[in-house]
Amino acid sequence: MIRVNGVSIGDDTVAREIQHHPAPTKEEAEQSAATALVVRELLLQRAASLGLAGEEEEALLAGLIETEVRSPDPTNEEVERYYRRNGLRFTTPALYEAAHIFFPARKDDAPAREKARIKAEAVLAEVLANPSRFGDLARAHSSCSSKDSGGLLGQVSRGDTNPELEQALSTMEPGTIAPAPIASRHGLHILRLDRRAPGKTLPLEQVEAWVRAHLRKTSKRRAVAQYLQLLAGQARIEGIELAGADSPLVQ
Repeated sequence: MIRVNGVSIGDDTVAREIQHHPAPTKEEAEQSAATALVVRELLLQRAASLGLAGEEEEALLAGLIETEVRSPDPTNEEVERYYRRNGLRFTTPALYEAAHIFFPARKDDAPAREKARIKAEAVLAEVLANPSRFGDLARAHSSCSSKDSGGLLGQVSRGDTNPELEQALSTMEPGTIAPAPIASRHGLHILRLDRRAPGKTLPLEQVEAWVRAHLRKTSKRRAVAQYLQLLAGQARIEGIELAGADSPLVQ
């Protein structure tokens, strides 16, 4: 039986709470659910000690946190430091204009894969011998709907196509054709890169509001975790081993 300052939390209550705490194992789910219930009980008891009552429970606890937990707004220096240290988060992805000729073959189908490889290498030889025929060969051999436009994929960016193609495009020079078919989980591709527009770093002024909101949220979460640790340290809690001081109680 779990008790918080003498108030019991039964196994049936923990069992009902588990559905809100998916975890790799039943034990982890039970621990997470029990911790959440202990935290809720600590907050309810704190609210009662302050004379806060008569509200819907979620609103009551949210009001308690808002009243008791203060976190400073980030300074200009903190915003600038975060921006400098996380520059990649504020860089737009590169844009590619590319074309391909696609030969389908699932990765787990070895015979089909080999057949596709042989055909792709034969067509690639034709393409390399006369690059101006790329469009005609795409219309004749590609199994992608892009064949109707000569294999043109239009503008693609990160997440728009297969990771294997993205990796290849990032290493190719504009105006070149990959010297070997590119294998993806879907099949093989003869790949041509026409143009590349490199990613651009967004100026601080454009992302400052997001950075401030992110730092404010992170600071508030840390302050809430410390507040809950303080409540737990002042309480008499039995029947459960709570997370250590370096592990958040916030659920």
